[in-house]
Amino acid sequence: MKAPRVLLSAIAAAALVATPSLAAPAIGSSAPEFTLPAVSGATGTLSLKGVAAKGKGVVVIFVSTRCPYSNAYNARMTALAKQYAAKGVAVVGINSNGNEPPAEVADHAKKHDLAFPILKDDGNKIADAYGAQHTPEAFLIDAKGTLVYHGRIDETREQADARSHDLANAINALLGGKPVPVVETKAFGCSIKRV
Repeated sequence: MKAPRVLLSAIAAAALVATPSLAAPAIGSSAPEFTLPAVSGATGTLSLKGVAAKGKGVVVIFVSTRCPYSNAYNARMTALAKQYAAKGVAVVGINSNGNEPPAEVADHAKKHDLAFPILKDDGNKIADAYGAQHTPEAFLIDAKGTLVYHGRIDETREQADARSHDLANAINALLGGKPVPVVETKAFGCSIKRV
């Protein structure tokens, strides 16, 4: 027996309402605020507002312990964090994967010498607010909390082959008081494992 069309339409509408919007905030808009527990590289909780107030900008990168793409960028993310910390730009990692518990995230950060705080986004609420879909996926936010870049770190998983340093170019433009040359690029990697 076929279900009436009206019933199917109501079920489809309910499913749409229950599904969070995964659209990233527009470039030039305020980045979504967050306060999350640090599992590595810091103690207690960190907020976007608190980190942004201490410098000239914040790079938020959604990361994973198990994703080969995210892991291929561990050294590059650490290098970015070290290079730009002295210039006033902080790097913060957020792990939103429901299948990666905090202890695993902390152990992974220690094992790979990740030189930036890693925060745990239980329930992937912050990933949803940012519309983040991949690991790694980067967001550059200026000191006022405005999103100025969203996308990839660079164009290839293989560090030796990287030629388009999109995130570094965006940070350099921000620090130089210039417009970011390319404000959005296509992020790639593993999907965030939402709850």
